[in-house]
Amino acid sequence: MTGVLNKSTSPRSVKLFPVRITTMDAEMEFSIEMKTTGKELFDLVCRTVGLRETWYFGLQFIDSKGYIAWLKFEKKVLEQDIPKESPIPFMFLAKFYPEDVASELIQEITQHLFFLQVKQSILNMDIYCSAEASVLLASYAVQAKYGDYDESNSQPGMLTNEDLLPQRVIDQYQMTTEMWEGRILQWHADHRGMTRDEAEIEYLKIAQDLEMYGVNYFQIQNKKDTDLWLGVDALGLNIYKLDNRLTPEISFPWGEIKNIAFRDKKFTIKGIAKKAPDFVFISPKLKMNKLILELCVGNHELYMRRRKPDSMEIQQMKAQAREEKSRKQVERARLAKEKQLREDIIRQNEELKREVIHLTEEKKLTTDALARSEETAELLAEKSRVAEEEAMLLTQKAAEAESEIKRIKLSAIKTEEEKMLMERRAREAEMIAARIVEDSERRAKESEQLKEELIKARFAEKLAKEKLADFSKASYSPLYFGALTSDLGDLRLDADDLDTCANDTDTEHDLMTSGDMNDLSLEIEKERVEYMEKSKHLQEQLKELKSEIEVLKVEEKQSHMDKIHDENLQKGDTKYTTMSKITSGTTKSKVAFFEEL
Repeated sequence: MTGVLNKSTSPRSVKLFPVRITTMDAEMEFSIEMKTTGKELFDLVCRTVGLRETWYFGLQFIDSKGYIAWLKFEKKVLEQDIPKESPIPFMFLAKFYPEDVASELIQEITQHLFFLQVKQSILNMDIYCSAEASVLLASYAVQAKYGDYDESNSQPGMLTNEDLLPQRVIDQYQMTTEMWEGRILQWHADHRGMTRDEAEIEYLKIAQDLEMYGVNYFQIQNKKDTDLWLGVDALGLNIYKLDNRLTPEISFPWGEIKNIAFRDKKFTIKGIAKKAPDFVFISPKLKMNKLILELCVGNHELYMRRRKPDSMEIQQMKAQAREEKSRKQVERARLAKEKQLREDIIRQNEELKREVIHLTEEKKLTTDALARSEETAELLAEKSRVAEEEAMLLTQKAAEAESEIKRIKLSAIKTEEEKMLMERRAREAEMIAARIVEDSERRAKESEQLKEELIKARFAEKLAKEKLADFSKASYSPLYFGALTSDLGDLRLDADDLDTCANDTDTEHDLMTSGDMNDLSLEIEKERVEYMEKSKHLQEQLKELKSEIEVLKVEEKQSHMDKIHDENLQKGDTKYTTMSKITSGTTKSKVAFFEEL
């Protein structure tokens, strides 16, 4: 993206200087004049990205001595200690952080820029984040990028190329990429229904509870020349030991500070209590003193603004945000209803298809059974015919045997021997005839039995034909499925629907007027109470995940901060309980404690 910032109305040519602005997800180039101020360039960038909550952001650069610096709005861009490069590089970043992202950040673009910056700070390990919290945050990042978890489209290794966890966390556990991915997707599935902006704000709500979130650290010394860290954040000034940037030792809330000034390397901070001693520290790097003062003034102004009624501009922005949120909720409800209707139709269609397949299979089985019944009937009929023929043959043989007996009896027997022989033959013939009669009767019974089985088979065949006729009359016709497919085709979901000082070494700044002191006295106590009212639900979720992966931890690779974090957990200390403890007490006692560190 390119643009030109040119206010000149003169027809003569004006020399322009190219600048490159890099945000967390884009890069823009502009051309500025010699007289362009920092405010004009900053406003141009804000208009380009559509940002109205401009008070959190600034243009950062690296000065000629290698220090981080912020572009001063009141001075001309080219008169500041900017890099001697072309185009001139600037980073568009959040300079100040809100106390509570959910209630203070209004625009989606503001939330998105904070999300990207905080996410990168965690991945770069500028903000300490435990393993369990890193996995939970990664699941929200995946939800923000990919939307709802879809098991059918989820493939192993789909997150391999995503930068989701700090390298420190990956190195400290004996877990493969697939194991980390499984943990992240398990949490991701729980975020179903969240939009991108909802997932990003949930990410920030968790991240703001991290101890190093929103804190700018500077090395300082007390009167005993003890090296310490000064932390400047949205709530005040915190003092840390040199080996522990997680747990502050003491804190001076903005509500207790009246004036901040520095002379050379010496900072003096005056409290609102009349008899309270000054809080004095030494900043070894003179170049950083201006930045410390700048951050103190800006954070204090935002601290005071939050405790006053919203301006008309803020009220309008919040009203517009509410309207936009309401509109999106209605639209999401409509899309969800249409999606559900589509899924119901698809499911009904699938059920009908399965039922048709089932009926087709049952019809085939019935047809096969009918064919087998017909074959059985034909076989039984053939057996019955053969049995009848055998019975007739046996009857004929019996008749012939009887005739033979009569003929033998009527024959004249001349001798007694012949008579006895004939009698014996007659007895044998009678026995044969009896066996033949018996066999004939048995064959007749078999024939009757086969006839009965034939009748039963033909009856079964009749029943099978009737059942097959019933299937033929079923109401599952192609016309029905055609109509269903037509209705389904008419239902479409469009992708757009889902988806302060210059070279001075002696500078001071009044932060509190006498009239503000009484108004803020109650606010201080109120803030302390609010620290204790933070939700404990998140901690319970993180403890559960921590216990699951604890057995895979490699103790030798635990960092000093990991050990401090674990000690705080064992003691039940969180960011908010610690802040509640260290903000209590008088300014005098806290200054005395600082001097003894």
